[in-house]
Amino acid sequence: MFAFQILFSERYENKNGNSFAAVLKFIITAHSTGFVIMFAMNKFRLELTPFSLTVAACAAINIFLFNICSIKSFSKINISLYSVICTLGGMVLPFLAGIFFYDEEITAGKILCIILIIPALILTVNKDNSKGGLIYYIGVFITNGMSGVYSKFYQSGNYEKASEAGYSLQIAAIAVIICAIMLIFVKDKKPKMTAVPALFASGFGVLNSIGNFLLLIGLTQLPASAQYPFVTGGIMIISTIICCFTKNKPGKRDFISVALSLIAILALVFIK
Repeated sequence: MFAFQILFSERYENKNGNSFAAVLKFIITAHSTGFVIMFAMNKFRLELTPFSLTVAACAAINIFLFNICSIKSFSKINISLYSVICTLGGMVLPFLAGIFFYDEEITAGKILCIILIIPALILTVNKDNSKGGLIYYIGVFITNGMSGVYSKFYQSGNYEKASEAGYSLQIAAIAVIICAIMLIFVKDKKPKMTAVPALFASGFGVLNSIGNFLLLIGLTQLPASAQYPFVTGGIMIISTIICCFTKNKPGKRDFISVALSLIAILALVFIK
């Protein structure tokens, strides 16, 4: 799901550009779709608690910043470099948070997984001469990583809180409200949200809502320092499989990257 999200957001940027209005419309469309899905999964119930609303608001603001940085990045760098920056942030920050703030165990499997995943990600980078996007690259790294940190913080909080679906729909609702209000004050609302970009944004919303819902459930059974490196390795493998069915066929470096990712996942699962 997370591998396909990158594809959908990149396709949206190709169709609708990366203006501020385009980003706001993307978030509104994607997370309206996500809200409907999570609302249905939660049996059309709202579970509002002070803790859930507070963390959901922080996570929604993080989503807003992540999408701005992501769509702006696509005009600066190729999708392979974006994927590396995004997945590294999504792996490293939750991993460090789990180790340093939640006393998660450091195992040989985790260390070996990190050692293998980093070169696997670097191998996927294509040469790119674009400049001027450093702030967006850093933003993608931090905000994607913080998404996992917020999820871990929520699941670890000893307060009255909503279920995973209830929390997820609150994030979606707040993200939509924030962006809808901001869109009112944007003078140039072009481009229009036509059927094709709306389909890409909605597809992203479906995958994002369900994917993050599953990650929240996973955190009840797995430490963040194990789950997020596992997800990163999976993204590398699935992204390469996706490329096999596009014009940009994977090369030798990509297959080496996949092999390293697979070994990293096996190390995480079987080495204690």
